[in-house]
Amino acid sequence: MSDLPPAPDYQKLREAALVHLARFATTRQSLRQMLQRRVKRWGMRALRAGMFAEDVAIKEQDCQPWIEQIIEDMQRLGAVDDAVFSRSKARYLARSGRSRRAVHAHLHAKGVDGETAQQAMDESLGEVGDEQARQAELTAALILARKRAIGPFRRPDRPEKERLKLLAIFARNGFSHDIAEAALTMEREEAEDMIIAFRSL
Repeated sequence: MSDLPPAPDYQKLREAALVHLARFATTRQSLRQMLQRRVKRWGMRALRAGMFAEDVAIKEQDCQPWIEQIIEDMQRLGAVDDAVFSRSKARYLARSGRSRRAVHAHLHAKGVDGETAQQAMDESLGEVGDEQARQAELTAALILARKRAIGPFRRPDRPEKERLKLLAIFARNGFSHDIAEAALTMEREEAEDMIIAFRSL
């Protein structure tokens, strides 16, 4: 076997986790995936170097308990906290024009469980049905409108798109019909004020 790469061990994986966490806020699931990819990359290099596939698979399997232990250690240290990540990400995504539905889908894709995601959105964006939540959703729709130069942010030198096409833009991004209508009919100055106030929270 030529130039067999050194197999990952607990210490190397822990160092990789610390380096990753120093650069990125992440969830338990995302950290797990990153460490598993690292082990898989080692496995592919080991196979190319001539190691038997069965031996590679055994070594990769041996790494799984270490990965879980590292995740537990990082959570205990406070370096990984799905709830904190979710609250921060929910605010960031809403401020970039994402609907509540899109925020929930993003958190789910990151491996955040439904209850944690819901609680984070309620804390960051308000509980569904209350005025804070409606204002957050409307402001996120206005941010999308500004990005797409529609509604109150339509450029005067461009023709207005058909109403159904405009509503479809909001629908594709997870906004309800009433939020889309409210965003499209708002005056530009009021829309700008809402965005500024929302981003300063």
